[in-house]
Amino acid sequence: MDSKRILITGLSTYWGGRLAQALERFGEVEAVIGVAADEPQVELERTEYVKVGAQHALLRRVVEAAEIDTVVDSRLVVDSVTTTPAKAHENNVIGTMNILAACGGPDSPVRKVVFKSSTHYYGAQQDDPAFFDETMSRPHPPRTPVERDIVEAEASLAEFAQANPDVTVTVLRFANVLGSGVRTSHIELLSLPVVPTILGFDPRYQFVHEDDVVHALEHAVKHNLPGVYNVAADGVLALSEVAGLLGKPCVPLLPPWGTGLAAAALRPLGAPIPPEMLAQLRFGRGVDNRRYKQAGFRYQYTSRETVLKLAEHLRLDPVVRGAREPYRYEREVEEFLRWSPHVRRAGAPGGGLSRRQLAELQRLLAGYRETAGIEAESSDGAQLAEAEQRAREAEEHAREAEARAREAEASARDAAARAARAEQRAEQTAEALRATQADDRRE
Repeated sequence: MDSKRILITGLSTYWGGRLAQALERFGEVEAVIGVAADEPQVELERTEYVKVGAQHALLRRVVEAAEIDTVVDSRLVVDSVTTTPAKAHENNVIGTMNILAACGGPDSPVRKVVFKSSTHYYGAQQDDPAFFDETMSRPHPPRTPVERDIVEAEASLAEFAQANPDVTVTVLRFANVLGSGVRTSHIELLSLPVVPTILGFDPRYQFVHEDDVVHALEHAVKHNLPGVYNVAADGVLALSEVAGLLGKPCVPLLPPWGTGLAAAALRPLGAPIPPEMLAQLRFGRGVDNRRYKQAGFRYQYTSRETVLKLAEHLRLDPVVRGAREPYRYEREVEEFLRWSPHVRRAGAPGGGLSRRQLAELQRLLAGYRETAGIEAESSDGAQLAEAEQRAREAEEHAREAEARAREAEASARDAAARAARAEQRAEQTAEALRATQADDRRE
């Protein structure tokens, strides 16, 4: 593992949270810091969350203070239905420039930048090659706002790499993602009772499983891989094949002319089709994935297996959906688990503090004395009594936090029990369905 102190931008996004959870399992990683304007959506143990947006001055302070050597940018918006074009541009282009400004310079400790991009970079047109490789540029100018944002963001990465030759810059272009935990416009479309298509077109598709997305980001963090890499599973499927694997019919609901207006009519049905997706529904896209495999990465799922996993999820999700309890960021519990002296921490023999932690503790105590108006050598009785009172109040708060933590743990156990019961019911339902199908075949 080349990276020891890692900063993840966009910790509140699905990919930022998943990557933080994955990196926490590596003992050689000394620190994982996550920054985002919103609170994280997953449970984290070692990751430190800092509520910071894409302001380069604040990010620079975090990078320097934590001695960050690796920055992973997971914020890129690749689905335009999730936000407005103005907010997407602010996030994708301006935000990327600010993050790179916080990482550059001769005094910066950053030695690696990993950027999560998208194969939307290539677009989708009638005269495209069968497979795009990383050496190819777009044959046509970008036609949608998201495609323009991705092209501009990657241009900023290229300029940063040229200006900072001692920093490894890795750009990963991901194909369409499918999985049980992530929600995209393609998943919403494939979740309908029928799969809408454009009359006269059967586009080709490549997919990547959500677990492979996380493993691909892990691989870039663990190794020095400068350059651009396509991340797409092996195999190409026609949209009609995808629908067949899902057990759904393809219905040409969209005309070849005026497709955008017809697609807008599907939005009330729960199938928003963004502009960057319309071109794919017409012409499809394929990318060459050999370069990242040559760099040592191995996919767990092919495109076909990824679609089959989605089909299994769509079949079982209505059964187990009620047993899920979403994670809630409980600040008091997180603070208790992180700072309470009564919590036993793994990897800290005897509960001792490192020299760095002792220095930080001394700095905090000095600031407390200044705030409280107490001199280090003072023996004034009133001030000492006030300090003791504040210590008692802090101890009382700690006990309350501990009680809340016990309640949260009990709730988690109840939720796990409910999930186990729901899973058992789902298995029984699936077994009954298989038995019914077997009886039908015998008849």
